[in-house]
Amino acid sequence: MSTRLSALAASVALLTAFAAPAASADPGPAPAGAPSGPSGPTVNLATNPGFELPAPDLSDWGAVPGWSCTGGPAEAAVTATAAHSGTSALTVTPANADSTGECAQTVAVQPNTTYTASAWVRGDFVYLGATGTGRDVAPAWTETTGGGWQQLTTRFTTGPNAHSVRLYVHGWYQQGPFSVDDVRVDGPAPAPAVAAGSVPTNDKVVFFTVDDGWQRTPEAEKFIADHRLPITAFPLPMPAGTDPDFFRRVTAVPGSSIQDHSVSHSDLSKLPLEQQQIEICDARDALTRQFGTAPTVFRPPYFAWNADTLQAAAGCGIRTVLTADADFSWGASNIWHPGLLQPGDVVLMHWTDTLADDLQRALAAADAAGLKPAGLVDHLR
Repeated sequence: MSTRLSALAASVALLTAFAAPAASADPGPAPAGAPSGPSGPTVNLATNPGFELPAPDLSDWGAVPGWSCTGGPAEAAVTATAAHSGTSALTVTPANADSTGECAQTVAVQPNTTYTASAWVRGDFVYLGATGTGRDVAPAWTETTGGGWQQLTTRFTTGPNAHSVRLYVHGWYQQGPFSVDDVRVDGPAPAPAVAAGSVPTNDKVVFFTVDDGWQRTPEAEKFIADHRLPITAFPLPMPAGTDPDFFRRVTAVPGSSIQDHSVSHSDLSKLPLEQQQIEICDARDALTRQFGTAPTVFRPPYFAWNADTLQAAAGCGIRTVLTADADFSWGASNIWHPGLLQPGDVVLMHWTDTLADDLQRALAAADAAGLKPAGLVDHLR
């Protein structure tokens, strides 16, 4: 215990050198000489900022939508008692002396841009901050909120290469539970993602994309390996997490990648923007944890999307919302334009028990058109 208390004292001394406990919503002036960044309306970029939105179907049990908590459901839960506003807040009870109960989310940002992060907190020694900004950022913190709610606020300016930051809240060792509500990351709204059904290119290439992931066959895996096919996989997080090695093997050919297909395979056009953002961001986070690379392309389930989908995708760092212009799933050979496959066409397939045959048929159609399968992400850059 003495070690943790010594660490607490050292942390307090260090943080005091940077800033006093932040009880005010006033973020103070921007850093001297900081660029103002892109202009445009200021919006809250945080996902599920008030902890009011439900978890999608097929999400991890106990997950806090939009957030990743180090202690999982053993520590972090959405509660409906004494929220700062609305009906819910996040309550974290560190499970042991080695936990600060950190919860975090990835927020898409723009380079050389100033943002203000804030959250209402309750408890002792609660911290709010951001990492990955490209510049040093001291967290906002409070020694105690005296049993009530207090707003923590910090401002940061991103560096020239920053496209996402990690926003975090946490308590401190052996300081008991804390609560969080009404989180904000205020900054300019990102430009909407681009919707596409094909890829503009003069190269004689097509792109094979495979969705979902529930049926994984050795025949399809062997066909991909034998023909050295670059595959863009759009698995749901649950089947991807059930058999991650399979998806690593079938995307081992250079040019292959694993991209975002939502958490629950819902019709996103029927959901409000905030819930669409959870579907896309939580899938992004799950796939990033599993495979080490953040998706930049989103395939909307059922090809159903609207303007909110494009904005929600941008809020998750997604640049392209991709459908297709040919479908070779389940024995089909549908090309949704006259004639043969054309350069830049995107071919839809699914991880099913017919996929090996579907791939053979799609490859034959590409050969007949004088085209070769290529890496999708390489051509979207």
